[in-house]
Amino acid sequence: MDEREPIVITGIGMIASVGQDRESVWQAVQAGKSGVQALVGMQGIEDGTLIGAPVDLEAEYLGQLKPIALCQRAAEEALADATIDWTDVDRDRFGCAISGHMGDTNWIASLFERYDLVLPHVVPWWHQWMPNTACWLVANRYGLNGPRMCHSTACASGLIDILAAVRAIRDEQCDIALAGSAEGLHPLFAAGFRQMRVLAQHEDPTQACRPFDIDRCGFVMGEGSAMFVLERLSHAQRRGAKIYAQLVSGKMLAEAHHVTGLDEGSEALAYLINATLRDARLSPADIAYINAHGTGTQQNDLVETRGIRRAFGASADATCVSATKSMLGHLVNAAGSVELAITTLALRDGYVPPTINLNHPDPACDLDCVPLVGRRLEFEHALKVSVAFGGHLAAATIRRWDGPNGVASRGGQRAA
Repeated sequence: MDEREPIVITGIGMIASVGQDRESVWQAVQAGKSGVQALVGMQGIEDGTLIGAPVDLEAEYLGQLKPIALCQRAAEEALADATIDWTDVDRDRFGCAISGHMGDTNWIASLFERYDLVLPHVVPWWHQWMPNTACWLVANRYGLNGPRMCHSTACASGLIDILAAVRAIRDEQCDIALAGSAEGLHPLFAAGFRQMRVLAQHEDPTQACRPFDIDRCGFVMGEGSAMFVLERLSHAQRRGAKIYAQLVSGKMLAEAHHVTGLDEGSEALAYLINATLRDARLSPADIAYINAHGTGTQQNDLVETRGIRRAFGASADATCVSATKSMLGHLVNAAGSVELAITTLALRDGYVPPTINLNHPDPACDLDCVPLVGRRLEFEHALKVSVAFGGHLAAATIRRWDGPNGVASRGGQRAA
């Protein structure tokens, strides 16, 4: 295989707090709708004391972990969207890369005789304990016998597993892959984030997450999943698949600074962005839209702004940058995949999604962060950035597919 043969996106599945499928989520994001609300029914946490963006989804069986159910839903949609003909695809050459997730912890509560918090004898804990459970369950459901990969790299996990799938295709370990991630709200995560004092609060939950705003006070947790079907171009063309976009390049980098704190000089982030663009043979002027990590914390938004400015120079002023966590919450393990899905649909439809709640832009975050209302913009290239706890940095560039079987610029699913 030619090292530079394009790797293309031929299927997308997505579910989040604002919609049950790809197009409903995308339409809600375009319209600036928020899925954030006061949380109730979370084990060990008083109702209404935390806010988040949950997904209303019925489990396939009693006791099923939420990330597994979300992965199954998004995978089903992605494979159907890619019009996979199972009689014409070599399952031994079909990879699967799904990020790690929180395992079944109900048994921990049972050790402390908190039987009111558990579902005894419904699902043995060891059936869902390993963080790669969703990966092998999804792969087994569809008989995907190619390489299986599962990364746990905090909120860069979703993007890193997508890049791992691309690498497996380039290395000729497989011809096609299903890749993505999912996240469900979990009381241990909630308690940990609350202890770190990074969770936003507001009398109106929908107004809580305010990326790049001078009054930003943290992020809100969210649920959701996005899954992609990725394949090399010749494989997609052979089976006549429609093509959303080309995943042109992706890079990962470690910021050896602090487990949660970021380097305020943004040197590593700027280096990562420049390296990703060089690999794609693009200049900063070629990138019209960046889907930022944009958590809404004081530190992240400032550091991300500095990193983009350092990497883009004067071109930063002509680039749209938005943070969709303002609507969907922080999906942690699933953030990278869901936000890359939104970026891909933005390319398809020529519409840049907004950063809602950006009422008073911070002068120190002086990028065009598309405040409040989205924007129609036909563009060819976009960049997705993930900045994770533990120093995990990842970035990817995608290119609109205007060639045969491309879905771009067909009127799309733009919001009114």
